[in-house]
Amino acid sequence: MNKDQKNEVIEVLKSKFSQYSNFYITNTESLTVAQVNHLRRVCFDKNVEMKVAKNTLIKKALESLDNEKYAGIYEALNGVTALMFSDSPKEPAVIISTFRKANAKLEKPVLKAAFVADEIYLGDNQLANLTKIKTKNELIGEVIGLLQSPAKRVIAALLEKGKKEGGEAAAEVAAPAAE
Repeated sequence: MNKDQKNEVIEVLKSKFSQYSNFYITNTESLTVAQVNHLRRVCFDKNVEMKVAKNTLIKKALESLDNEKYAGIYEALNGVTALMFSDSPKEPAVIISTFRKANAKLEKPVLKAAFVADEIYLGDNQLANLTKIKTKNELIGEVIGLLQSPAKRVIAALLEKGKKEGGEAAAEVAAPAAE
């Protein structure tokens, strides 16, 4: 790879890091070509972009964007590195977890680091936490549900009271008629 090709890769990586607010750094070493292709297909289906690049080029791209912001990521840049870019903070984590479960004998891909909403998560032990992150739409749904809950209770109470009062009035009318 000559210098121009390296600079081109760095520019592509810089644009990806700027475009996506969430990215995962994984180790896909020891996966077969068929397994990597399957992983790429799953990523494509879930709107997660997967790129493989040299660690030094990834580091240079991150340093040129904001060295201090990404400083904690650099220690994860070793071995074979595949990057997963996504608009969703948890989708890559879900893909990795599902891929491992489907291939029970595999412990790969290994999560080396994740950059989610300006937070850095280091190590594969963070994978479970990352799968539990709520997306923006999930949070909005919860807030709407919480806002609707008191109104539903008030309406249900009024309807219940209306049924009781209607039932009592009907009983009072029926009682004199029976005499």
